[in-house]
Amino acid sequence: MTVSVVLFTSDLRLHDHPPLRAALARADAVVPLFVRDPAVAGAGFAAPNRSAFLADCLTDLDASLRERGGRLVVRTGDTVEEVCRVAAEAGAGEVHVSAGHSRFAARREDRLRRALEADGRRLHVYDAVTVAVPPGEVTPAGSDHFAVFTPYHRKWVRQPLRAAVAAPRRVPVPGDVPGEELPGRADVTGVSPALPAGGEREGRKRVTGYWRRGLDAYDDTRDDMAGDTTSRLSAHLHFGTLSPVELVHRARSHGGPGAAAFERQLAWRDFHRQVLAARPASAHADYRTRHDHWRTERTAGADIEAWREGRTGYPVIDAAMRQLRHEGWMHNRARLLTASFLAKTLYVDWRIGAAHFLHWLVDGDVANNQLNWQWVAGTGTDTRPNRVLNPVTQGKRYDPEGRYVRRWVPELDGVDGRAVHEPWKLTGPARAALDYPEPVVDLAEGLDRFRRARGRAG
Repeated sequence: MTVSVVLFTSDLRLHDHPPLRAALARADAVVPLFVRDPAVAGAGFAAPNRSAFLADCLTDLDASLRERGGRLVVRTGDTVEEVCRVAAEAGAGEVHVSAGHSRFAARREDRLRRALEADGRRLHVYDAVTVAVPPGEVTPAGSDHFAVFTPYHRKWVRQPLRAAVAAPRRVPVPGDVPGEELPGRADVTGVSPALPAGGEREGRKRVTGYWRRGLDAYDDTRDDMAGDTTSRLSAHLHFGTLSPVELVHRARSHGGPGAAAFERQLAWRDFHRQVLAARPASAHADYRTRHDHWRTERTAGADIEAWREGRTGYPVIDAAMRQLRHEGWMHNRARLLTASFLAKTLYVDWRIGAAHFLHWLVDGDVANNQLNWQWVAGTGTDTRPNRVLNPVTQGKRYDPEGRYVRRWVPELDGVDGRAVHEPWKLTGPARAALDYPEPVVDLAEGLDRFRRARGRAG
């Protein structure tokens, strides 16, 4: 009997899983393997919310495999060592895996290929994470990657899209390959109280509901902070419980401006991956330096802590930061506002904000998180690096009735309408009754500080 190993990484699903389908086609049986690698935790990837969501995903994946006659084998240790060990135990001649595009993933893949080849085994790698264009496959003239999204997107939409493959009906797994007990959400501490459930079935159920109720209006409603009308699929895309390829196919079949706007957001994921693949240092260093002399924990500790806790005195910022802690998720418009406030209004190093987001976000993804933070900070791919988002005007525009603010900042529950975005303007008993902090900085002063700092840096 021939056997192959399928290494699951950030593709925790059975639908549209090219490595699994290829392995089943080339062998009589497969070993579906997931490795809990301490190096991942050491690199900061295994924050509590993502660890809990991952436990859900592994439980769901194991259940789906058992419905098909198989099971998930879980091991703990160095990924390369454990894959080689399992391959030897199962007598597997091949290992199949989805490509990763971070520096960490690229190094792991290179180590795994060399170790397997030394044992006389082969590694097969598939592009099953990005949507249409693997990083480096399509490039502009004179560069190894696109630095601006719009021209990238023009080429992205013209690329042939591979067909999504169906989930297998049976997954035969050898019975003599031991595995560990699956991790459980209850084993993780420090999890957000309202963290959503993970797993492929949960993701597919969410897609079905969103396609019926929200997709057509996505282009019109995606910035409505109080309406909460976004798909909330980002965590499922991050863990690969949903296939971005399948989602693009479904969006194109559905049609309409809402589906087109949704598809564009998937293109942004690929854009950031091709930037990170070409410039891996941008995970921690300025993609385009402005020679900033950022404020840090030492020089702005109180302001940073107020931002983290949602006590800045700016209601839409505080609402968003409290949502982040409670749900492990934040509305996209809120991410832009809170990042702009920290990096530009407070002039604090973007890496401090990016680290805080990575700790709490269940969809925390190095490419998207770090490069979106750089975009907002003006050190990334934004063509207007000095733009500053005003939290008051933005709050009034995207939360005009103050419903989002009052949902997360109950101290302001009694403040009516648009006044909730400027509580410091209240007078008399109404102001005295508020248990809410004064703004940590005057917006005009913050803007002036940023412009002077950028002027000196530039």
